Amino acid sequence: MRKLFLMLSFAGVSMFAVAQESTTTPAPDPNAPEFKWESTTIDYGTVKKGDETNSTRYFKFTNVGKSPLIISNCRGSCGCTVPQCPTEPILAGKTSEIKVHYDINRVGPFTKTVTVTSNAKNPNETLKITGTVNDVPAAPAEGAPAPEKKN
Repeated sequence: MRKLFLMLSFAGVSMFAVAQESTTTPAPDPNAPEFKWESTTIDYGTVKKGDETNSTRYFKFTNVGKSPLIISNCRGSCGCTVPQCPTEPILAGKTSEIKVHYDINRVGPFTKTVTVTSNAKNPNETLKITGTVNDVPAAPAEGAPAPEKKN
């Protein structure tokens, strides 16, 4: 009986020690890369439907950490938001940008996000785009009379 009690006590203490080890978090790397964004939100303002000159914007950032920043993934919140991230490492102190294309053919207000995954101190960053797309009035059909002007 004594042996059984000692074995169960030893097993309990061992499990407690293992559980304590797994809950400790490693200290953050002081040399890890780090984003410093010019802005994490871009407001497209009001744009006209189909105006491709207003469909692309850029999130600019600097790596303020001490080691190279490697972006492993950029993902838009839907198919209408397509981000393009740099594929090469961004060295410490260097600046780069993330290109975001929004489908300007969708009429109405929008708020979308881009999630950036990297090896930075904060490995998941969320960027936001907002704006409104106005519909372009339909052109009158050929040969149709012009609308009357009211005085």
